Formats: sequence, C-alpha cells, structure tokens
Amino acid sequence: QVQLVDTGGGLVQAGGSLWLSCTAYGSVVNIERMGYYRQSPGKQRELVALIFGDGNTNYGDSVKGRFTISRDYTKNTVLLQMNSLKPEDTAVYHCYGRIRAADLTYESDYWARGTLVTVSS
Repeated sequence: QVQLVDTGGGLVQAGGSLWLSCTAYGSVVNIERMGYYRQSPGKQRELVALIFGDGNTNYGDSVKGRFTISRDYTKNTVLLQMNSLKPEDTAVYHCYGRIRAADLTYESDYWARGTLVTVSS
C-alpha cells in the first residue's frame, strides 16, 4: 500500500514564506503526478500545484509566480515553496498523488491528512 505524509506549514505573517513537503511511503512503483490542493472554510477545494512524472508543472492561477513545486525522485517527495504569502492563502493544504502501487496495474489517487497554513495580516 501507499501512504502520503505531509509536513511543514504553520503560521506566518503576510509577505512571508513557508514550505510544505510530502513523501509517498510504501510500495511505490510510479508517481504519475503529485502535489497540493487546498481548502478553506466556505470555499471549494482548489488546485495549488502539481508536478508530473515528466517534470511538467501546473499551478493554480492564484499562486502563479509565488509558489514553486519541485520533486525529489529518489525519495518520492515533493516540496512546495510558498513565497509572498497572503491572508487569502490561509487554508488546509492537502498533499495528493496519483500513484501506482506494486501490486496494481493502474494508478490510484492518494491523499495526505492535510496541514494548516495560516497567514496573518
């Protein structure tokens, strides 16, 4: 089986920086995509950033130019660097991965528990 474990986040003032990290543990054969979504109270879940197996990335419009996602292929880990944070970035950030486990022939979706990011004004 596969489990995603995310770390990082916390409280920061507006304009500051934080990082999030997520690692896929278990019998990982292939990571088709991995990254973050976020959700704040009263709002729908939205894309933050994804990185694909070929290295391509996709960012939500609200974070373009401020957030950067990268990947350590040897450790099945992604790192999200968040700069110029705004109060509206406050949310629970959930790591997500579309991953193929060793005993399966297809990718499945996995989610981490989520980590809270709070940006004060």
